[in-house]
Amino acid sequence: MVGLPDKTLELPLIPLIKGRKIIAGSMIGGIKETQEMMEFAAEHNVKPDIEVIPIDYVNKAMERLHKADVKYRFVIDIGNSLKPSF
Repeated sequence: MVGLPDKTLELPLIPLIKGRKIIAGSMIGGIKETQEMMEFAAEHNVKPDIEVIPIDYVNKAMERLHKADVKYRFVIDIGNSLKPSF
């Protein structure tokens, strides 16, 4: 099942117990599903909308999140943020 049902799910418990079945849930897919999604995105040129920010902008970004003033996902540019300045 993908997604959440619109009403409570009723399950026959005796066949589950006798058949040693397991029911599990997850908010995200596993490795296989993630790989399929990444391949689909690459094949169809689907890219995320992001705003790359330096690490010293994180507090401002948090303020913007609190104000709902964020259009895209923030991505912190750690590599360029932590370069030594000589």
